[in-house]
Amino acid sequence: MRACRATELVLAVALVAAATELLAQRGGGPGGARASAPIDLTGYWVSVVTEDWRFRMVTPPRGDYRRVPMTDEARRVADAWDPAADEAAGLACKAYGAPAIMRVPGRLHITWGDADTLRVDTDAGMQSRLFRFDAPPASPGEPTWQGRSIARWVRAGGRGSGRATGPAGGSLAAVTTNLRPGYLRSNGVPYSGATVLTEHFDVAPLPGGGQVLLVTTIVEDPRYLQQPFILSSQFRKEPDGSKWDPTPCSAT
Repeated sequence: MRACRATELVLAVALVAAATELLAQRGGGPGGARASAPIDLTGYWVSVVTEDWRFRMVTPPRGDYRRVPMTDEARRVADAWDPAADEAAGLACKAYGAPAIMRVPGRLHITWGDADTLRVDTDAGMQSRLFRFDAPPASPGEPTWQGRSIARWVRAGGRGSGRATGPAGGSLAAVTTNLRPGYLRSNGVPYSGATVLTEHFDVAPLPGGGQVLLVTTIVEDPRYLQQPFILSSQFRKEPDGSKWDPTPCSAT
């Protein structure tokens, strides 16, 4: 167990060190990030739930926080979770913020908003994420569920990547801040507004045809997490949007 945690910490440090460079990046090169993309992330993708079924497919009971490196304060907050109160307060989307949304079963629709902005829409919770490759606004504005994401391309074998990239020739790396406090899991496991979310998006071919999208998520929260919380989620590419089914957030 200790060896596993040590490995996770080494991986987290490497990924976060690489991702901190994102805040200094401007643009995606001549013609923008869209023209210089080493991989194509656009299209419709559906979740492939191969692990953590009881945390993802149903709302786990209060107190079921297995594998989350929570602080004592986080446990106190989670133990007071009240989904009815969240619904009544208009906070049903607390489990659909950027640190958790890739674990919510459903579909993604990835498109380009412009030459330097990649957009990720989710049918679960009807959330929209914007990954900006150009310089961020001087003021981030009010915190939101999806925060502010600064992105760059990491090319296979490129300097400063901090990780091995997928077989398609590169990956998307992003750092998200300016987050509205929410839940890492739907049973009230909290993350704070000080959270820094680091993500890597890779694509790989499937045996027999098709593609899979691999999303590595690293959540760092000095208030509610004792160490980085690392997860990997998978999505299979779909031929079209015929199964796209937008549904609003639900606290339960």
